Amino acid sequence: MSQSIGLGFDPDELREKYRRERDRRLRPDGNTQYRRAAGEFGYYAKDPYTPRVEREPLTDRVEVLVVGGGFGGLLTGARLREAGVDSVRMLDEAGDFGGTWYWNRYPGIQCDIESYVYMPLLEEVGYVPEWRYAPGEEIRRHAVAIGRHYGLYRDAVFHTRVTRLRWDEDAAEWSVDTDRGDAMRARYVVVSSGTLSQPKLPGIPGIEEFRGHTFHTSRWDYGYTGGTQDGGLTGLADKDVAVVGTGATGLQVVPHLARDARRLYVFQRTPSSVDVRDNRPTDPAWAASLPPGWQRERMENFLAVVSGENVEHDLVHDGWTATARLQRKMLTGAVDTTLDPEERERLDELADFVKMNEIRARVDEIVNDPSTAESLKPWYRYMCKRPGFSDEYLQAFNMPSVTLVDTADHGGVTRMTESAVVVGDAEYEVDCVIFATGFETGVSGVLSGTLPVYGRGGTPLLETWARGPRTLHGFYTHGYPNLFHLGSLQNANSVNFVHILQEQAGHIAAVIAAARKTGARYIEPTPEAEEAWCTTIRESATDNSAFLAECTPGYYNAEGTRRQATTSYSPGPVAFHRILAAWREGDLSDVLVTDTSGIPAATTNLHDHEEG
Repeated sequence: MSQSIGLGFDPDELREKYRRERDRRLRPDGNTQYRRAAGEFGYYAKDPYTPRVEREPLTDRVEVLVVGGGFGGLLTGARLREAGVDSVRMLDEAGDFGGTWYWNRYPGIQCDIESYVYMPLLEEVGYVPEWRYAPGEEIRRHAVAIGRHYGLYRDAVFHTRVTRLRWDEDAAEWSVDTDRGDAMRARYVVVSSGTLSQPKLPGIPGIEEFRGHTFHTSRWDYGYTGGTQDGGLTGLADKDVAVVGTGATGLQVVPHLARDARRLYVFQRTPSSVDVRDNRPTDPAWAASLPPGWQRERMENFLAVVSGENVEHDLVHDGWTATARLQRKMLTGAVDTTLDPEERERLDELADFVKMNEIRARVDEIVNDPSTAESLKPWYRYMCKRPGFSDEYLQAFNMPSVTLVDTADHGGVTRMTESAVVVGDAEYEVDCVIFATGFETGVSGVLSGTLPVYGRGGTPLLETWARGPRTLHGFYTHGYPNLFHLGSLQNANSVNFVHILQEQAGHIAAVIAAARKTGARYIEPTPEAEEAWCTTIRESATDNSAFLAECTPGYYNAEGTRRQATTSYSPGPVAFHRILAAWREGDLSDVLVTDTSGIPAATTNLHDHEEG
């Protein structure tokens, strides 16, 4: 009997359609199809917002150095202040606090997570967002407010990149070198530099020949376009514009370009799923009625729902909480263990098909031209790409000045000339090309090698991690005392990653506070504790290789080359946070080192490691 009876669709036909659409987009070069915004293309990554101010190199000491001024770094600084740590230095390559919200200021930018659970420390700062889904400028201002509230500007250094961390055993502190000639010292170093900070460009042949104007969305050129994040791009009124990329950024920026440019060409390789956004202003009466502790309750409720935990009420009730079951394919969390795994997979796939059919039907309901509508339909499983939400993006393609250019059969844009973007044999003459092509993955932080770390005996961290990362709870590694990492590596993950960062910041502050109280010389996990946690990560890992292999090429599967997406704690963030809370109730003997008699003395072979 056909599986399609009673469903309204044939699962076998959908699977085959998904395979065909994936194969149309597969490229043998994977992530190498992109090029770095460096060298001759380095100007794409320059800071257009804050002038760089020259200063003398720093050679002072601080108790804690926090690398990164996004929400992870800000939360760490805030929790350290609350724990009584006065000597905290914040450091970032940007010109101010904000992280991704500092860099991304393009028209239409807003958060796709509800602002009441995404924007941290609202009660502490005394603020309620103006919108349910806050625009980028409101979020950036909130980051600045956190920095001011906790006095984090006092010792902050901006437009500065750490070039080396080196452990000094005798002094029991880190030596910190930067691209500004600094030679600072810090007892503790917390790395929260993020993983999506360096804009990437498509490796389009002839990109350097184009004589019109170009820029990346994360460095928006308002001097050329005019306007603000709210729109009004009057400088484009007489311009034909191309935007390359239709991910989350493209969904937000295309409606503004469609309204303000003389003509807009949208170059798409893979369409995003576009569900209802339903943004609205915050109700003042609701905001005034919020009791103390309201944000913590709402954040924990949202995290529990999207992590698959049993929750009586859904306080947020949006597109994320409605699809929590489908998110398990890419995000960690609880699963229904009462079902046989094969039956669970079958039911999950059917639920996925139903949801994606709804999203494709929405395209037909909104887009007038049948051919354009067909090209805008996403043919893949729900979490193959980050889900998108917009009440304006699909509508933009009903404007006569907007043209969708589907590049799937050509693997993307074919080439560029002095005046045109070329796909196959078709040339599109434009005045300006805007790259909405996202960020390089793994080019910031310790994993990328752009931040060399040398621990006890001068051993490079990447040498210690040659066969894979080794940490306790994702935070610290044996042989690298007083060094902390923020991120999802061997830690937790969620669609609302700011909540994860908040838990991590609180944990780090608590461990440092315990070290100060007990007089511990180091914070460093024992080899046994580290090995036990690595074993836990391996044994709890969820195999999503088959899912990723069937996905259309994209960020999650490294353009079709990655088969395992995560090394996070698979039971999910709620379960992981319970583990951390229980661990903190103990004596922390796994990491607090007071007796140093068994620790080898520092050696002098640092330069041997560096040169080798």
